[in-house]
Amino acid sequence: MARTGRPLPRTRFIGALNHAVAGARRLGLLEPVSLEADELLAHARRETGLEDFGDTWFEQPMAVLLRSAREEARLNPAGEVAAAATLHHLLRDRLLAQMWFTRHPEILARPLRNPVVIVGPMRSGTTRLHRLLASDRRFAHLRSFETISPVPRPEFTEVLAGGAQDFRPVLARRIMRVARLANPRTLSIHPTGPYEPEEELGLIAASLYGMKFETQWQVPTYARWCENRSAVPAYRHMANLLRLVGWSQQESSLRPWILKTPQHMLDLPALLEVFPDARLIFTHRDPERIVGSAASLAWNQTSIYSDDVHPDAIGREWLRKSGLMIDRMRAARQAIPESRMIDVHYEEVERDWGATMRRIYAFLGLDPAPAMPAMARYMQRSAALKHTPHEYSLEAFGLPREEVHERFADYISAFGVHIAAPAPGGLRARA
Repeated sequence: MARTGRPLPRTRFIGALNHAVAGARRLGLLEPVSLEADELLAHARRETGLEDFGDTWFEQPMAVLLRSAREEARLNPAGEVAAAATLHHLLRDRLLAQMWFTRHPEILARPLRNPVVIVGPMRSGTTRLHRLLASDRRFAHLRSFETISPVPRPEFTEVLAGGAQDFRPVLARRIMRVARLANPRTLSIHPTGPYEPEEELGLIAASLYGMKFETQWQVPTYARWCENRSAVPAYRHMANLLRLVGWSQQESSLRPWILKTPQHMLDLPALLEVFPDARLIFTHRDPERIVGSAASLAWNQTSIYSDDVHPDAIGREWLRKSGLMIDRMRAARQAIPESRMIDVHYEEVERDWGATMRRIYAFLGLDPAPAMPAMARYMQRSAALKHTPHEYSLEAFGLPREEVHERFADYISAFGVHIAAPAPGGLRARA
């Protein structure tokens, strides 16, 4: 099969960082990284002085993730340091979350009524739809700094009293700056900023569970472990973190949350057990775009953390994963009343976002008029924020277009998914 090109290589910044980390280790300036559960847990306890991690279910996926990271991820020196830092951040936040729940038991009593949940594959336009709805002040939403750090630091009471500034947006800005140095293409793939509306995948990852890790590291054993377990404990913890975020925002608990993450495609039964009154917006897009863009996103992340990443393997994995997500979604929909869900196609939003939003608001039983000016401002801001289009192709990841469409033929037929004409030299997409 002829190729239209290979995925873009990673930046020189990563090579320089790897060289610096390896050199510091040789000189004894940097201690070896540990990806052992006992040491990571002890480190988090020592730093916080706390002991309670909450529901211990997270130790099961953590054990599998750590083993998979050690044996399969082939992390480079910078990748090992980043992995240890990520895991420490998550474990520290679990301890701090339990501290807040103990200090303020009213947090866990906050209701989470009638959330609006956008359910769609990666790169199917869920981000744009999420941010359009988040423009409406009648809904509550997470901001990017809150999905990075959903748990306030112990001194947050001073922030609530007006005597200090929340450090989390500052931290988020620093993390985003480093991410852009590591891979400037992240801005075109997923434009964001500390205060932009963001998905709750980081809150699910707080239980050491979910696809967040799969898009960063090559951890196939862990991925399949997660695919064969009930995610209810992870979703319960996510719900409690949403309560904590709402409390920290001093947000009215009467406003429904707008939620979205591709993880829900795999775990709709768990989502509906924890949020039984959720209203669901399903998004659809040409599978060629879904698979090609998802593979590109995974490539741009995993190639930062590993020197041994192969495009064809990335393509095969995200073809498999995208197919599983759609199969799981379709199976779960059979138990959901029609009155609680609506389907939205990517091309609808492209063609006339205003008409699409009016149809969604009719489904939600709300008047869209008060929100339309803010939505229009978001669309203008979005166009300015996204400097360059995200370019990708199936062929760059060893995937024949015909094979992808054959795999998803039944899905395409069942939902009337629009199939775009093939684009030579790669695809330009906005998601």
